[in-house]
Amino acid sequence: MKESAFQKKLIKELKERFEGCIVTKLDSGHIQGIPDLLILFKNHWATLECKQTKNSSKRPNQEYYVNLMNEMSFSRFINPENKEDVLNDLEQAFRA
Repeated sequence: MKESAFQKKLIKELKERFEGCIVTKLDSGHIQGIPDLLILFKNHWATLECKQTKNSSKRPNQEYYVNLMNEMSFSRFINPENKEDVLNDLEQAFRA
């Protein structure tokens, strides 16, 4: 599955799983390496960097921003192989 198709399916699943959330795409052209998606849910937020596979290459600064934003709130690399684990972790973070 292409990364864009995975991302589109993921956005739909996020909106179903976290009813009332806002999911928006972030602009890596503005900040190089910023994660793909910002999720706003109640008084929480998270970012997700979508990858086609667990072995997909990471672009410059992606590790930096995922780690930085994870210290602030919640941020992960997500791909079809780890999707369920990441979404379960996100659900736990949104409950805190």
